[in-house]
Amino acid sequence: MRALLRAMEVFVTRRIPPAGLRTLSEAGGCAVRLWDSEEPVPRAELLAAVAGKQGLLCLLSDRVDRELLEAAGPSLKVISTMSVGFDHLDLHEIKKRGIRVGYTPDVLTDATAELSVALLLATCRRLPESAEEVKNGGWTTWKPLWMCGYGLSGSTVGIIGLGRIGQAVARRLKPFGVKKFLYTGSRPKTEIAAEFQAEFVPITRLAEEADFVVVTCALTPETQGICNKDFFSRMRKNAVFINTSRGAVVNQEDLYDALVNGQIAAAGLDVTTPEPLPTDHPLLSLKNCVILPHIGSATYTTRNTMSVLAANNLLAGLRGEPMPSELLL
Repeated sequence: MRALLRAMEVFVTRRIPPAGLRTLSEAGGCAVRLWDSEEPVPRAELLAAVAGKQGLLCLLSDRVDRELLEAAGPSLKVISTMSVGFDHLDLHEIKKRGIRVGYTPDVLTDATAELSVALLLATCRRLPESAEEVKNGGWTTWKPLWMCGYGLSGSTVGIIGLGRIGQAVARRLKPFGVKKFLYTGSRPKTEIAAEFQAEFVPITRLAEEADFVVVTCALTPETQGICNKDFFSRMRKNAVFINTSRGAVVNQEDLYDALVNGQIAAAGLDVTTPEPLPTDHPLLSLKNCVILPHIGSATYTTRNTMSVLAANNLLAGLRGEPMPSELLL
């Protein structure tokens, strides 16, 4: 079996954290070709690099589509993505070719939930805007209504997607004195929701009643663009919108209009379309919109753990063994 693994060639599309690279390098001579950079591998070089490889370890920014799969050829047996999301993978084409897929759920839940809460607090209490006023001389004296925002105590929080991350967000928000949790999704999760006394409601009602909306759902054909003009028009004028899922869940033009026209109070985004967001994008001109560079899982511990899981998924797939976290197609 070790000799079989030694013959396997894999391509890693980025300089992943050291714990993951160490796992691959210590795997009995598995031949690894690494794109040794913090920046994405150019598409043409990616297509050339995957040719003839048995394994691919990629990131959510790498588009694995029919073109790439054809470039790789029939030798490709395993794809391991260092992400919990898999909307960058063409699962139909991958399944057709009998390729196994590994991903990294669970290990980034806590870090992403922490970031979601941090972004919510920063947005609703206007922390980036306040910090900027200290730097630019806008802080002149104590003023009764200056830099006032919105608090969580006694509020209603709506969560779109009560999965692992949505549950972890609710668990962290509950001690802030949230009065009521609402959630929406493909189906009720009665036992899970009982922990927070959360009520399953249509998305329209969630928009109408929530003081804070937190989006933590997966990107699917059903969720793409669900936070749109109709959704924002139903939200309260003092409501705050937070998205830490995927950028495409939100119609950004509609969000911009809602923020400019005062339909909602503020928005905090850790994900956008595209990524990175161009520096001249209209959303970046708004004081009531806080945008982060997709750092939901960005703790040293979490990223190292993700890289090790991605490496072990890849190695298990090459050996023909059960993966620690396999996406069943």
